[in-house]
Amino acid sequence: MEPEFITYKKFNDIALANELAELLDANNIKYFLEEEAPSFDPSFSYAHTKEYVVKVVPGDFEQVNELVKENAEENIGEVESDYYLLSFTNQELFDVITKADEWNAFDVQLARKLLAERGNAISDDEIAVIEERRLEELKANEPSQWSWIIWGYAFATAGGILGFFIGWHLWTHKKTLPTGDMVYSYSEHDRGQGRYIFYLSFVGLAVAIVYKLLPLFTGDN
Repeated sequence: MEPEFITYKKFNDIALANELAELLDANNIKYFLEEEAPSFDPSFSYAHTKEYVVKVVPGDFEQVNELVKENAEENIGEVESDYYLLSFTNQELFDVITKADEWNAFDVQLARKLLAERGNAISDDEIAVIEERRLEELKANEPSQWSWIIWGYAFATAGGILGFFIGWHLWTHKKTLPTGDMVYSYSEHDRGQGRYIFYLSFVGLAVAIVYKLLPLFTGDN
């Protein structure tokens, strides 16, 4: 059976995606690089821009994380004098480290280096604690999606196709952790509501179709 490849990193710039692909090639790690159409987001909270996705086998996440980190450390001296991170406060640099998943590896390593140069060095043991705490935060469910549950039921009962998508998203959507593990994005309650919305959409659509076609069989105009 072929191994499952899941998203390791998304990029808006193909050049950045290619840099990671070259690093993986150099270390004989299998991957897929593909252009991805934006997935459905019921909150419409992000711009639907083109993204380039690098996918690897979940079991390779730890190795890839180490390679990316080592590569960033090797290039840490190549920083231009106007690089934006140089103007960050200590707190802002610390935020980069505590939310490393939201930044590229180079910025995380540079933030740590800058803090050390300012007399606020962070030890490897402290980094391990920070990473574990962040992992627990990322595992947590997203806030309750009450507004989209309401909209989902409204579209489902009205026979609207959008009810399918809202229900399916709430029911099945998962997020990938930095470790390669995948967890459901929403709570059991919201996922259950999403499942009900999804199936109710079938009923709503069927009723809408029958209502439209009934005049053809009754002779009503």
